[in-house]
Amino acid sequence: MQKLSRRWARVKVPGCGWVRFRLSRNGKGSELPKAKTFRVTCRNGRWHIAFAVVPAPVEAPGTGEIIGIDRGVAITAALSGGRKLNCPQLTVKERAQVRKHQRRAARAPKGSERKAAEYAKVARLRACEADRRKDWCEKTSTMLARSYGLVRFEKLNIKNMTRSARGTTEQPGRQVRQKAGLNRAILAQGWGLLRRRTEHKAPGRVEDVPAPYTSLRCSACGWIDKNSRKSQAEFVCSCCGFTCNADTNAAVNVAAGQGGIPRPRRTAGAGGVTTATGRSSTREPQPIRVGIPLFQEGEDVK
Repeated sequence: MQKLSRRWARVKVPGCGWVRFRLSRNGKGSELPKAKTFRVTCRNGRWHIAFAVVPAPVEAPGTGEIIGIDRGVAITAALSGGRKLNCPQLTVKERAQVRKHQRRAARAPKGSERKAAEYAKVARLRACEADRRKDWCEKTSTMLARSYGLVRFEKLNIKNMTRSARGTTEQPGRQVRQKAGLNRAILAQGWGLLRRRTEHKAPGRVEDVPAPYTSLRCSACGWIDKNSRKSQAEFVCSCCGFTCNADTNAAVNVAAGQGGIPRPRRTAGAGGVTTATGRSSTREPQPIRVGIPLFQEGEDVK
């Protein structure tokens, strides 16, 4: 490898000779990597070169601060500190271009060059969206690793959440198109990539918190009630009256490790939730009694 200028370098590819490439990172990252292997790929008409380098883990800030992250569709990542981060998507104009090329491809004859050209234009726009999502995940994960000592995510099974609702011929699914749209919206947020890249950059400082009841639990008093979630963005506790953004409230519960199904009590209704009595909805630990047990009259003692 040889560096030609601040933005350009060249590498010798077997069978092709010297090939110029643009350095995609500025500042210190523009230095040539110390790698012995590289890979050249072509994706949607664009050539890329990647060098195999193992980066060093990001050092912890040393503050011991814990951050909780609630992932969603309306807000990609809501932090317990109040920040709301959104993954970039295609613009309105780009979405219109995708629909236009898809309509043209549908009208084109099967196997024609025009059909392939229209689908190639759609693929290039989708590739731009994927690149933006990956870039956002890389920058966000680096920010989390550098700013917080412990990062907690709600534990989500994304594979099951994005499973198709089509069903079978004998048992067809219901609302298949709506479920397909929800699956696309979930996959477009990059939940899994953000979690993986954060763990790669901050090994040992990423934890998973069970997701159940994190969005229904009040972060102020711990009360659990589905009626407290007024809407997608509004949370008003039915016990103490605490008001907060619903995603931020869930992120605070994730940061505190308050997740999972609570233990139901005898007086609890459906879901283990009791009436508003001012007591905790989870059972308190019972004291252990030590001593000689009491016996009833006439009972034999062995």
